[in-house]
Amino acid sequence: MRLFLLVCVFLLASAQSVDLNNSTNTQNINNTTFMSNSEIENLPKVIYLSYEKIPSRVLEGEIFTVTIKALSTVKDFMDITYTATNSQGLKLLSEFPSREIDSRYYYETFHFLATSSTIRLPDFTATLIGNNNEESRPTTLLGKELNVISLNPKKDFSHIVAKEFEILEYKTTSYDALHNIVVFVATASNCDISALSLNNVYKQGVESITESYFDSKITYYAIIDKKLENLSFSYFNLEKNRFIPIYIPIIVDDDSVTTQSDLKPKNQSHEILKMAAAAAVAVIAFFIILWRRKYIYLIFILLPLTYIAYVGSPSKEVCIKENSNIYLLPLVNGTIFETTSSVYHLKQEDEIKGWVKVLLENEKIGWVKNEDICSR
Repeated sequence: MRLFLLVCVFLLASAQSVDLNNSTNTQNINNTTFMSNSEIENLPKVIYLSYEKIPSRVLEGEIFTVTIKALSTVKDFMDITYTATNSQGLKLLSEFPSREIDSRYYYETFHFLATSSTIRLPDFTATLIGNNNEESRPTTLLGKELNVISLNPKKDFSHIVAKEFEILEYKTTSYDALHNIVVFVATASNCDISALSLNNVYKQGVESITESYFDSKITYYAIIDKKLENLSFSYFNLEKNRFIPIYIPIIVDDDSVTTQSDLKPKNQSHEILKMAAAAAVAVIAFFIILWRRKYIYLIFILLPLTYIAYVGSPSKEVCIKENSNIYLLPLVNGTIFETTSSVYHLKQEDEIKGWVKVLLENEKIGWVKNEDICSR
C-alpha cells in the first residue's frame, strides 16, 4: 500500500513539473513575438503627410501626377517607404515615387493613369525605416476623389491622350490585291502610347514599343483599303485642350517594307537616275581614254558599270526551311503573318543584317531570319 502511494505522489509531481515547463515555454514564446498592432500604434508618430499638389481635373486616359509632402521628426534614418491601397479608376505607373528633398521635407511625386470616369486616389501609408532597419509607426494619408472629364471624340479618335504626339517617319507598300500596309514610327510625351488603336482598318498592330510616362515611342502598322488616299486619325492634345488631326499620305512604294530606321517612302526613280548618272560617267571616261590615251581612266568606266550591274541584277531565289516564321517587319518580336508548312523557294528581294526579304507567291512581302534559310 505504501509503495502504491509513493508511485502516485511521484506521478503527480511529474505532471506538475511538465505543466510548469510548458507554461514557462509559452511565456518565453510570447516574449519573443513581434509587436502587436496596438503596440505599434502606441509608438510615437515620427512622420507627417499632407497633399502638396493634386490636379483640379483629370481626363479619362490621361497620365497625371500627385505630389505629397512628408515631414519627419527624426533627423537620421535610412528611407521612407510607401504603400498605396483602396484606389479606384486608376493605375499606378511606378512603384517608387520621384523624390525631392528640401531640408526636412520630402516631396514624393506619384504617376497615375486615369482608367475610368470615376477616380479615387489611394490611401498613402508611409513608414520610416531607421538606420538599423527598424520600422516606425506608419502614417496614412487618406485618398481623395478627383474630378474626371470623359472625352466625346469623333469616330477617328485613336485613344491617344498626350501633351504631344508626332509621326517621325512612315512607309506604305502593297500588301495584297486589295490592301496596302502603312508602317509608321511615332513619339509621344505624357502619354499611354500602348492605347493606340485605329478605326476602319483591315488589320493593325504594334511592332515595337518603348513606354515611358515622359517620352514614349512606337512602331505601328495598319493594313488599309487600296482606295484610301491617306491614313487619318486624331488624338487629344493636353496642352491645346482639343483634338488634333493626323494625316499620313498614302504614297505606295513598289519596294517592300524595309527596316524600322528606314520607313520613309522611297522614290524608285532615284535608282534610275543614279544608274543613268553612272552610265554617263562611264561614257565620258571612255571618250577621255580615246582622247588622252591614258588607260588609268578605265577605273571610271569599271566602277560605274559594276554599280549598274549590281543594281540592275535580277533577284535570286532562296530556300526557306519548313516551319519557319515569315515576319511582317525585320524585328525579333515582330508580327508573324505566315509559317511555312514545307520547304519554300522564294524570290529574294533584299537583305539586312540577320534578315532576308522575300516575295511570297501571293505577292506579299515578308522577312525571314538568316537561320531559317536552307543555304546561303
